[in-house]
This record gives sequence, C-alpha cells and structure tokens, in this order.
Amino acid sequence: MAPRIATSPAEAVAEVKDGSTVLIGGFGNAGQPMELIDALLDGGATNLTVVNNNAGQADAGLALLIKERRVQKIICSFPRQSDSWHFDEAYRAGDIELELVPQGNLAERIRAAGAGIGGFFTPTGYGTLLAEGKETRMIDGRGYVLETPIHADVALIKALRADTHGNLVYRKTARNFGPIMATAAKQAIVQIDEIVPVGGIDPEVVVTPGIYVDTMVALGGKN
Repeated sequence: MAPRIATSPAEAVAEVKDGSTVLIGGFGNAGQPMELIDALLDGGATNLTVVNNNAGQADAGLALLIKERRVQKIICSFPRQSDSWHFDEAYRAGDIELELVPQGNLAERIRAAGAGIGGFFTPTGYGTLLAEGKETRMIDGRGYVLETPIHADVALIKALRADTHGNLVYRKTARNFGPIMATAAKQAIVQIDEIVPVGGIDPEVVVTPGIYVDTMVALGGKN
C-alpha cells in the first residue's frame, strides 16, 4: 500500500496525539525535519516523549517544542551544548525529564525496536550511573548491561527524495538516524524535497524501503 501524500506539514502531523512518543531524526540541525516540527508545534500536541540525538539548538525546531513545554521527557545522548538554553531552563525548572543514553546505545535501541529484538547486552555504560537498575552480567570476563528497544508512536524524518511508493534516499549525513527511526515507529512521517514516479530512483540506492513509510509531504526544494 502506497503511503499517504499530505498537502502540507500541518496535515502530515495532524494525527499526532498528546502523550505520544516521537522519534525525531537529525544530528544537530543536519537532517532535523524542521517543517514537521514547526507543524507539530502549531498543532498543539503536548506531554510528548521525544527521542533525538540532542535536546535542541538555539531557537528552532526541537528547541521550540521544549521552550513551549510540550516535551515532558527527552531521551537523547547529548543534551547540553552552548545553545541548548531552552533545555537547560526547562531541566533546571523541573519541567522536563531526561533519560541520558550513550549515542551508540541510543542508535542500537532504536534499531532493535525496528528489528524485533527484545534487548541486547552492551559494555557501554557498565559500572556507571547509567547502568543503575538494569540487568548486568559478565560475558567472557567483561561486564555488560542489558538495554531495551525504544519503540515509538511516530517518527518525524527528513529525506531528500521519495518515489510514489515511499522508497527514500537521503542527502549525505542528513541520513543519520532516519532509516532506523522509520522502522521503529508505528507511523513514519517524512518531509522530502520531491516525489518522483516509481522507477525514478535506482533501486540500488534506496535506503528506506517504502513499506516503512506512512505519510510523506513534499516541500518543493525547501527541505
């Protein structure tokens, strides 16, 4: 079944509900789906749990969701930087919960959700505060901690191009978390530059198969 083609970012995210867990692609600003985030902000959904590499930058995208206190919890690997002032303010005020996850663990937890893996053991975080309350074990003389998958209601992703069946290609490093997030959410919503006919993308370069894409919105080169 081909994905739905929305006429605007607002239409694309209209069904995101209060309390949803939302995966948001991007490594900093690279690959962050700004227009979808702005539409989510305008749409009014609140009490969100957001999964992202960081906790927003400056006064755009995810940072504005945090500023407006629409995010009740963030799961990320890099929450603080020189321009993360909205997260800093919300965290100090006790208005947002933080789950800190090492970047490799974060990626693997998302990937595990899409792959149907119930959990995995990793040495990263073993013996630190990040392992408190989690199962640990020794394997071949080395300590490991059990990490569980991160499932989500919605993934917001930025890609470069799609065909009408939803097959996606990305622009260089803007790809980052997009492919694994598409597989880990019940609904994947993607903003793209353009939609081309089936056959307009070489099958050998498709990164995300259309079976994982539910909704697309084309931004006409503004992506």
